Amino acid sequence: MNKPVRTTRADYPHFLSISTRWSDNDVYGHVNNVVYYSYFDTVVNEYLLRAGVLDFSEGETIGLVVETRCNFFASVVFPQRIDAGLRIEKLGNTSVRYEVAIFAEDSEEAAAQGHFVHVYVNRVTRRPVPLPAPLVAALKPLVHA
Repeated sequence: MNKPVRTTRADYPHFLSISTRWSDNDVYGHVNNVVYYSYFDTVVNEYLLRAGVLDFSEGETIGLVVETRCNFFASVVFPQRIDAGLRIEKLGNTSVRYEVAIFAEDSEEAAAQGHFVHVYVNRVTRRPVPLPAPLVAALKPLVHA
């Protein structure tokens, strides 16, 4: 397997600043690997909420995570501010592949980067449904060319 190419801030159109927390660190003195997935989830859901296309309590359509991956290049630690960069790698008929990178506050290169895939389903039946038009419109500006 080839090691992924480390991305830079210029590769992402949307950012969310996040403060690391004391509980994010592990016994080895850096943010634990599982916490990065929380950062990924946070930047995606923050974007969807602010765009008005995520109603997690009443919406008919919900996104279920079906795939995740993260590659690590450098450690981040508490206390440190990070920036989570977001872009869309693939905007499908019923799914979206979000790509996220975590940057130390003053770094141009990603400390970690990865992706997760949402399959959008009907809240009740849990069967895949076409992406709603407002969601597609909100995500198009983030599509990576």
